[in-house]
Amino acid sequence: MNKEIITRLKSAKLKFSDEGLIPVIVQDDRTNELLTLAYMNAESLARTLESGETWFWSRSRGELWHKGETSGNTQQVVDIKPDCDSDALLVRVLPKGPACHTGARTCFSAVSEEPAERPAEIPDLAAVLEDLHRVIRQRAEERPPNSYTTYLFESGLDKILKKIGEEAAETVIAAKNDGKAELTSEISDLIYHLLVLMVARDVGLSEVAGELHRRVGRPAESRYQK
Repeated sequence: MNKEIITRLKSAKLKFSDEGLIPVIVQDDRTNELLTLAYMNAESLARTLESGETWFWSRSRGELWHKGETSGNTQQVVDIKPDCDSDALLVRVLPKGPACHTGARTCFSAVSEEPAERPAEIPDLAAVLEDLHRVIRQRAEERPPNSYTTYLFESGLDKILKKIGEEAAETVIAAKNDGKAELTSEISDLIYHLLVLMVARDVGLSEVAGELHRRVGRPAESRYQK
């Protein structure tokens, strides 16, 4: 875990409740979407800092629990900040799949989703990729602190390539399982890291689109075989 985070938490003098708990708001570092409200005690916070993944205290079961231990929907910690009174924490994460036990992406969307007969509008993929590519380019130029994208660029090309390899492997594993949501999440992670690589190596979306377009009319046997 980042030493800056540990130093920050130590200096904050966190205020735990009489039950030894502190509320935790978990937020998606990429989208800023609020994922869940949970609780930590000193031990679960220590395990979170040690492992780099979220650990919480279950008030209903009276025990520690590692998010995603059984489901695989873990949360990689990017940053942890106390609030102004040091009696609550904001934990920014990179989620691996849904945050809610219902299978919803967030615990808040689980109670506010539109009825099933009114399907959500599907965003245009090209527009989403353009927006994400733009944000990644901006992160590369400005390098804001506490950003996972900044972390990747500052870690260098080898780190970016390593993450692509990891995400590709996780996509393959997810494809062998039955869960469509898990596979969708892993494909999204892989696309994000590929976009980071494109920015790092100055490859534009238009260049990739042009190459794919050129392949559309080529014979199948020559399209991808070299």
